[in-house]
Amino acid sequence: MDASVTKQISDTVGLPERIEDAAALEDLLTRPSAALVADLEAVDGDIMVLGAGGKMGPTLCRLAKRAAPDKRVIAVARFSEPGLPDALAGHGVEAIACDLLDRKALQSLPEVANVIYMAGRKFGSSGSESLTWAMNALAPARVAERFTNSRIVALSTGCVYPFVVVNAGGPTEAVPPNPPPGEYAWSCLARERMFEYGSINHGTPGRLIRLNYAIDLRYGVLHDVGSLVLARQAVDVTMGHANVIWQGDANSQILRALRHVTTPTTPLNVTGPEIVSIRDLAGEFAARFGVEVRIAGEEAKTGWLNDASAAARLFGPPTVPLKRLIDWQADWLQRGLPSLGKPTGFQVRDGKF
Repeated sequence: MDASVTKQISDTVGLPERIEDAAALEDLLTRPSAALVADLEAVDGDIMVLGAGGKMGPTLCRLAKRAAPDKRVIAVARFSEPGLPDALAGHGVEAIACDLLDRKALQSLPEVANVIYMAGRKFGSSGSESLTWAMNALAPARVAERFTNSRIVALSTGCVYPFVVVNAGGPTEAVPPNPPPGEYAWSCLARERMFEYGSINHGTPGRLIRLNYAIDLRYGVLHDVGSLVLARQAVDVTMGHANVIWQGDANSQILRALRHVTTPTTPLNVTGPEIVSIRDLAGEFAARFGVEVRIAGEEAKTGWLNDASAAARLFGPPTVPLKRLIDWQADWLQRGLPSLGKPTGFQVRDGKF
């Protein structure tokens, strides 16, 4: 058998052909690998997730608890979504309501050995820039000051990199940050700098996770493109390329980074290995849906991309290959399964969200 075929088969062993519903999706997203279990066993102390109420936080908390059932896993957020604290509690995750911009509330949080920082603000930034900077820079500065004795793995974004020529590949961590115009991306760089400042001043070990586009089936780049194709709407390919990764893999790598912190903190890119063509992706969905694809615009020569080779050396490749993700997403959309109604805005090139 051809080696590439053998690899393709081995890549999908143990993965379902389809994901039946939201409960099955969350079960798969929170299923820990043996490698994650081993890494969390090697890291002492409990885990607190700040900003746990967002798109990725609830499944990361459940994943952490399943991987390390003897550790205390604490989810901290404002919890604007009704029922989420109780749902997390049902999976053994403690929930604490807290506004991270409230100094007294932040100081009242328990001491823990391990902090995962997932708080941030993107959409609605235009017109409310001061709040975006407060959430993306002021809150991280206060958290870095509060948890000087913890490991801090903080979620960032590939948007801190400059646009790069697509055929040159994505930036590695060696490429200096220099975002294109737009206050969101610059406030994300400020978030990194605040954690870096705290790490240098206090000797706090950490990692800055520059993530490009997690895929959950209820949202993400694949969901955005597939939804447009299914609705017979045009897909804008001006931002013609992106990187994506299964959210279960992204969350696993974020947690495993606790075993690979540095002092001072350093960036680590997290995404899939492919540079995905949006035009080709639209064609893949059109073929699965049996519809004609409609394309708008022409591909720019540059885009926001990310080279995650360093993470692959630490953690191995993502467990869910791109083709399986597309298959799952197409099936999910065709059956009208739930959406979070939160587009990624991957098409945006002017930095205004």
